[in-house]
Amino acid sequence: MSKAIYWQYGDSKDTTWRDYLAMCKAKVVLMLVLTAWVGVALAPDMGRNWLLQAVSLLGIGLLSAAAAVINHIVDREIDMKMARTRHRPVARGRVSERNGFMFAALIGGLGFAALVSAANWLCAILTLMALVGYAVVYTLFLKRATPQNIVIGGLAGAMPPLLGWVSETGQLAAAPWLLVMIIFTWTPPHFWALAIAREADYRRANVPMLPVTHGIDFCKTCVLAYTVILALVCVLPYLIGMSGLFYLLSAVILNGVFIAYAWRLKREQDHRSAMAVFKFSIVHLMVLFVALFIDKWMFYVA
Repeated sequence: MSKAIYWQYGDSKDTTWRDYLAMCKAKVVLMLVLTAWVGVALAPDMGRNWLLQAVSLLGIGLLSAAAAVINHIVDREIDMKMARTRHRPVARGRVSERNGFMFAALIGGLGFAALVSAANWLCAILTLMALVGYAVVYTLFLKRATPQNIVIGGLAGAMPPLLGWVSETGQLAAAPWLLVMIIFTWTPPHFWALAIAREADYRRANVPMLPVTHGIDFCKTCVLAYTVILALVCVLPYLIGMSGLFYLLSAVILNGVFIAYAWRLKREQDHRSAMAVFKFSIVHLMVLFVALFIDKWMFYVA
């Protein structure tokens, strides 16, 4: 059977559960669930037990994974042209579009049901909207239309802390939006650093990422500018009394290192350190949200 026919009608005989797990982008989803968990931890105590909280986080994770699967399907042609993504299951034809969509519908449906049963309808609907924002609005339209794709589309990926909060309280509030702002501001330097390192890939795939449309030097400047903005935004939870000195000290150190990485990238004649910026950004966000949790439960009394 030719690859073209196989692509259209069915999965490869070599398809394994690992292909479906890879489509879920498990590491990214775990990061999203971590930020949602911090949203749960910072929310007012509503007397919900740990099992309901765990099922709620599972629901958020499953819907996030469903969005990642749809991303693999929609981006299959782009993925085939990029060295970083050409071995993905759908791009290689190991998983068909049909089976991919069925898998996304299955885990997405389970996630939505988990949120309705263990959390509330508001959380379920907001999480579903985040899925549509990432898998459809960003992946299908913004990614192909504008170099500001990751700025506009980043809101969907920034939602988990708010979703965690809403899963506990059943209502929106101002405080969790600060956590959304942190991730929203963190997203551009995180992805643009990767885009600088993989500029040739994006150019080959005709994706209008910022270093492709405006040049690498301009993109480096934007990375540095956003890390400075991020440092300011990260102070807001302390300023409104949402967190204490442990978080503030952690945020200052983490953002100082992030700015140093971005400054070194800006000063370089080439872009060898772009991947270093990208990798540190992941550590930055993870440690920052862990610091929020530690500060809340071990050091800070509101």
